[in-house]
Amino acid sequence: MSYLPKSVDVLVAGGGPAGLASAIALRRHGLSVVVADGAVPPIDKTCGEGLMPDGVEALRALGVTIPETQARAFRGIRFVNQKQRAEATFPAGTALGIRRIALHQTLADHAAAAGACLLWRAPVTGLHAEGALVGGELVRAGWVVGADGTASRVRRWAHLDAHRRNQVRFAVRRHYRVAPWTDLVEVHWARRCQFYLTPVGPAEVCVAMVSDNPKLRLDDALAESGELWARFGSAERTSSERGAVTVSRQLRRVCRGNVALFGDASAGVDAITGEGLCLAFRQSALLAECLASGDLARYQAEHARLMRRPAFMARLMLFMARHDRLRQRTMQVFESNPGSFAAMLSMHVGAGSASDYISSGISLGWQLLKA
Repeated sequence: MSYLPKSVDVLVAGGGPAGLASAIALRRHGLSVVVADGAVPPIDKTCGEGLMPDGVEALRALGVTIPETQARAFRGIRFVNQKQRAEATFPAGTALGIRRIALHQTLADHAAAAGACLLWRAPVTGLHAEGALVGGELVRAGWVVGADGTASRVRRWAHLDAHRRNQVRFAVRRHYRVAPWTDLVEVHWARRCQFYLTPVGPAEVCVAMVSDNPKLRLDDALAESGELWARFGSAERTSSERGAVTVSRQLRRVCRGNVALFGDASAGVDAITGEGLCLAFRQSALLAECLASGDLARYQAEHARLMRRPAFMARLMLFMARHDRLRQRTMQVFESNPGSFAAMLSMHVGAGSASDYISSGISLGWQLLKA
């Protein structure tokens, strides 16, 4: 652990992408920031490694641009359900596939350049009336931010664990040396899981799988899909299989006193949406504004607003995942009317107005009734 400041405006517990994004946002408001984490960068984590256009834009708003050499652009999404296929391009913006460790290193470099104090091998070990304990030593802080993930200890210490909704699924991820065959991210719907195939380089694809079964392994699931097994079964593996949980969670409160939560510590949407990072980046900008003005009541209200669309999309996609006949009928509609899939993708990335979403939902529902 490097130099430990005795006093700071904001102490951020957790140095993942969420914590680093918050540090960048806080420094843009002139607040002094310490980020403390027990790990050593670059920090890896299981995820689909795709940044949707709204996530790329949220990073750009923080002054962070991903180097072209670190990412691969993709232009839209393709759904695959057995022989059924539907695809659409994003209505605006660029999406990126990027290795998680590359994203983390980029954010760490930006946070350090912005003047944040980054403490590695320095776990936050408790809250204190005057701040928090880092490695057992007191750091006085006006605000303490919990960015320490789904199993947040800050959330527990601050008695903010009470929730309205809490649903857990399981994800695994591995990389393969395979040249991308498309400039789309593919979502394959299978009997027991969903696969996300994201190009992350000129000769590398990230394969992520999400399911309700904690014992389901990637090779076993791939073997059940002739198409995917033919593509990846004998391909060179460029990383080991890595697992994680993905949580759909709605907390009753995300702040109390001088403690605020954000990112996966504050709420969660299932990985099926691919919106976790974008949410964290947007929450970081909001939280920085609210801490700079001392208005956590606004943060509580606006945090709930930011969650509505991703949470709705997560519920919709999980419903499709668990009802085979509905998914088949939905895919029939998407195939026969590509505009309906484009409208859903537009809603997914937050393009358009609330009235557009309602209109799209009514139209899709009507087409499903006729299918």
